[in-house]
Amino acid sequence: MSQRILVTGGAGFIGSSLCERLLNEGHQVVALDNMFRGRAENLKECHEHPSFHFLSGDACSSDDLQRCFDLLGGIDLIHHLAAINGTRWFHEAARQVIDVNINATLATVEKAVEWGSRYVLASSPEAFGDVSSMPLMEGSESVFSNPSQHQRFAYGASKYLDEVAVQHAVRNGLDGRIVRPFNGYGVRLMGDEYGQVVAMMFEAIRRQEPINVHGDGQQTRSFTHIDDLVNGFYLAGHLDGGIEGQPLSGSSFNLGSEEEVNMLSLAQSINEVVGSQAVDIVLSEGYHGDSMRRLPNCTNAVSMLGWHPAISLKDGLISVWSGLQHQP
Repeated sequence: MSQRILVTGGAGFIGSSLCERLLNEGHQVVALDNMFRGRAENLKECHEHPSFHFLSGDACSSDDLQRCFDLLGGIDLIHHLAAINGTRWFHEAARQVIDVNINATLATVEKAVEWGSRYVLASSPEAFGDVSSMPLMEGSESVFSNPSQHQRFAYGASKYLDEVAVQHAVRNGLDGRIVRPFNGYGVRLMGDEYGQVVAMMFEAIRRQEPINVHGDGQQTRSFTHIDDLVNGFYLAGHLDGGIEGQPLSGSSFNLGSEEEVNMLSLAQSINEVVGSQAVDIVLSEGYHGDSMRRLPNCTNAVSMLGWHPAISLKDGLISVWSGLQHQP
């Protein structure tokens, strides 16, 4: 059955791809984005679809959210992805990161309750902070270091509070679900100095500049192709109940590969993918508070959503490089 769906941050990396999937599944979609991190070209294919609408606006604004509701004549589901991401922003604009990440969540949760909409929050593994025990799973503690040391957790701590706000609303009747994407990558990922690591490495190669690896390069992450992430978001919002009948409201889902890769190995793998265009790899100073490990336990996503990552890192990197070859 067709649903009326609001995607905040709909012009962003994950948001735009999710909009495409929702449209292909037959739903009506309105994307709300102020274009701080979103890009118009991400929505090029969506604009060709008669069931798609775009509104330039602020996810923190009750009035802008209401405009989305009025445009579709109601909202059945909110996918809330609007946030300020990118490690450099966490240190340079901590107040703005906190403001947007928390207030946009509070505003969209309030509207979901008012409208009787289902709600999917895009959280983050950063919501666990500095916790050292891996893999990250339900029940893992969230640990945050002294804020006088650095501002990295402007993002992670605000995502933690976002989850608190959703769980509080769930206790009061909201059908809310939480998704934590682990280091997504794809052609649309931003590769500038405020971007994410895979895209930044590919951008260095496109410019024929050395790949910068922070620290000693031994910090690890779990990399997840955009198609796998979008499938997880779609299932989290689409399913009324789990695959074995479990209630999904109040549940949280880690979406990530269980292949743990260090940054030096990632740079080497990318060099292998690009072949003759490979560049030097240099070690440089990293960001303060950088987490040494990020590895998910995806049991909830597998057992409740029937989700699993289908694209290996090698195949994913090959597909990204192929896609980048067709960009100017």
